Amino acid sequence: MAPPLLNLDGIRLTFGGTPLLDGASLMATQGDRIALVGRNGSGKSTLLKIAAGIVEAQDGEIFRQPSATIRYLKQMPDMEGFATVLSYVEAGLGPTDDPHRASYLVESLDLDPTAMPDSLSGGEARRAALARVLAPQPDILLLDEPTNHLDLATIEWLEGELVRSTSAMVVISHDRRFLERVSKSTVWLDRGQTRRLEKGFAHFEEWRDRTLEEEERDQHKLGRQIMREEHWLRYGVTARRKRNMRRLGELQSMRQEFRTHRGAEGKATLQASDAAESGKLVIETKSISKAYGERPIVSDFSIRIQRGDRIGLVGPNGSGKTTLLKMLTGELAPDSGKVRLGVNLEIATLDQKRDLDLEETLTHYLTDGRGDSVVVNGEERHVVSYMKDFLFKPEQARTPIRELSGGERARLVLARLLARPANLLVLDEPTNDLDMETLDLLQELVSGFPGTVILVSHDRDFLDRTVTSTIAPDGGGSWTQYAGGYTDMLTQRGTKSFGQKVPKGEPKAKPAQATSKPAALSSSRKLSFKQKFALEKLPGEMEATAAKIAALEIKMADAAFYTRDPDGFAKTAASLDALRSDIGRMEEEWLELEMLREEIES
Repeated sequence: MAPPLLNLDGIRLTFGGTPLLDGASLMATQGDRIALVGRNGSGKSTLLKIAAGIVEAQDGEIFRQPSATIRYLKQMPDMEGFATVLSYVEAGLGPTDDPHRASYLVESLDLDPTAMPDSLSGGEARRAALARVLAPQPDILLLDEPTNHLDLATIEWLEGELVRSTSAMVVISHDRRFLERVSKSTVWLDRGQTRRLEKGFAHFEEWRDRTLEEEERDQHKLGRQIMREEHWLRYGVTARRKRNMRRLGELQSMRQEFRTHRGAEGKATLQASDAAESGKLVIETKSISKAYGERPIVSDFSIRIQRGDRIGLVGPNGSGKTTLLKMLTGELAPDSGKVRLGVNLEIATLDQKRDLDLEETLTHYLTDGRGDSVVVNGEERHVVSYMKDFLFKPEQARTPIRELSGGERARLVLARLLARPANLLVLDEPTNDLDMETLDLLQELVSGFPGTVILVSHDRDFLDRTVTSTIAPDGGGSWTQYAGGYTDMLTQRGTKSFGQKVPKGEPKAKPAQATSKPAALSSSRKLSFKQKFALEKLPGEMEATAAKIAALEIKMADAAFYTRDPDGFAKTAASLDALRSDIGRMEEEWLELEMLREEIES
């Protein structure tokens, strides 16, 4: 076995209370590609900083090969004091390193070498920081969330660079697909201690679950053994004093072990608040377009999104995903074309920027400053009880948001979002900073959500597990909808990245239809007079019905209505249900007729 380039052994660190690191170890030799995994707040970033020499451990042995070069990518790069991007990247080179590699990486990562660092977006700053740590080709490469703010094309480029690299590397990431492709071994940091698996991340979750099951079984056995020994102590046959004292000492040791055992942390509980069912048609766009100056962002895009659809938006940074998302939800008006939103929509939005008042406490943020209670699914819950569902401790209730880690802030934003009643979830980069366990729960939430979901994400595994169709850019403002997740989209495109084109002679994949055409309609090639009349009449009838529904909902919202007139309340509720049923039927009929008209015209 090759001598280690880096070896941390028995590392201990505490900030008061439960130790953050309690005997953690980490060893890397040449060619190692280690995935460092664990829950948010488990100390992964701290252990990486100790390895880089940025944070000092309170106890333990640390060895770094004296001649080895180390480069550390932190989550928030510091670019102050540099005039250009290229000068920032070149500052990472050593005296004997090739300066041309800095220029090569800046170009490969599509960065302007003359740009001022303080003018960069989040994604550009992350790419510049990656170029800086990769340029010297260090012996040891420590990467903390390298894929954050990167688009899919850059993530795939980075995977190739790391696989070809000879550096020993330790990587922290929430991106499953990325870790599966770059790692050869896995170190699991759990409750302050580390366990190592000499296999890549693809094998980790099965091993972790098996390990936790064995631990739970051993703890149960220990509890039963303590009960047996206590029974012997009280009722057993008197034996020699020395043997009795020995068994009593062993019992006390077992009690201490059982009492001080740190069980695995619980799982977050993610559940969206229920809202009234939306209409069958959720969003329809007809030939919408948007441009900024000479640059087209969206050109002639049409789609129908129905209740229950889960739509994923993918594409390079700057391709217009957020712009398209805002047009679909009515937040941004198109330059041309029409957007129609369905009836009875309750929208909950997770914005990519997640702007937070860092001085605000968790309680104030979750309750909007209205006391100590939050209403979830129509039931009033104490905010501390609700916080526990998202793995926050009661003592954090009055903690300022600035003291939370990135993962904790992501969970906090999700907690507030999911407390709002919604039948349409709009999620812009929801997976950023979430740990694997919370990602699993978010995946289950999105997959099982009874309403409609539209999400923007660069997490390929998350997209494959959740969405029913994927919208991707083709260039020049053109967007295409494909059936299935990210992998299905690539197969249909016939490309490996967004920059590649379909080879000549191969047909371009056809866009997936948001709804399937009824078999009865596909054989008809001409609209009857009755169908034409219905097609012209239905939009007006739907608008009139929607207005009636809105008026009755306002009437029902009167808290004193039921007390004042119980019979009138019951009749109004019945009328409201009937109108909602009517508008759903009209939408379905109009949708089928509109599909038939377009089929005939094409």
